Amino acid sequence: MTISEVSKKYEISTDTLRYYERIGLIPKVGKNKSGNRDFTEVDCNWVEFIKCMRGAGISVESLIDYVKLFQEGDNTIKARKQILVEEYEVLTEKIKNLQEVQERLRLKIEFYDKNILEYEKKLTNKEEFL
Repeated sequence: MTISEVSKKYEISTDTLRYYERIGLIPKVGKNKSGNRDFTEVDCNWVEFIKCMRGAGISVESLIDYVKLFQEGDNTIKARKQILVEEYEVLTEKIKNLQEVQERLRLKIEFYDKNILEYEKKLTNKEEFL
């Protein structure tokens, strides 16, 4: 498959596919006689795997480590699982922080008329700041 076909099939830009190959997330893709990338079924499996992992929120940096460990063999299974556990913990913390931000915004909306409008009036009253 050409890079354009893979791009369309997996809904990943050609630039991203080239980037993934350059940083080692996708093994080097062979080229046809014209010098264009020629994705095999195995190459496409890698693209699908990386897309799935990115869709699960795994960072590119962690994926690089994960793929390197995978290529070292089954003796790295625990280390690969640990990467996933750590990414889960990072995501959990991000969700917690977003929920806190969401709650602050909810309160601002709830008290908008009473508090924020009054405060905004103070912002435009120059005499109060003198």
